[in-house]
Amino acid sequence: MPRRVEASDLYRDAGGSDAERSFLFQLRAAGIQEPTREWRFAPPRRWRFDFAFVPEKIAVEIEGGTYAGGRHVTGPGYAADLVKYNIATLAGWRVLRFTPRMVDQGWALDVLEATLKGHGIDDVMKQSA
Repeated sequence: MPRRVEASDLYRDAGGSDAERSFLFQLRAAGIQEPTREWRFAPPRRWRFDFAFVPEKIAVEIEGGTYAGGRHVTGPGYAADLVKYNIATLAGWRVLRFTPRMVDQGWALDVLEATLKGHGIDDVMKQSA
């Protein structure tokens, strides 16, 4: 069962979107190492990951605006994201992508924990059922 952890005023100064602040709060509450924020993974390109666990080459992207017509769901925005994520994959990164709703439901945290621990898909699928 996914855990639900709310963002707190304690972390309002963390910057980023509400979903990013909530995710960061969840990481701290779960005792997970703090990731690097806004990691540029392919200079000179300006691409950044919302969160990066650099030694493990695990990136987390919180895709805002998915239900409100944000940049990530427009034709050009979606195409640009595909290029970014494919280049990241070719560079050896595992990119985990979540909506703010997935963060709120605790599923993003569950998937990240499973990835960091090297657990397989079965563990994550049990939690999402």
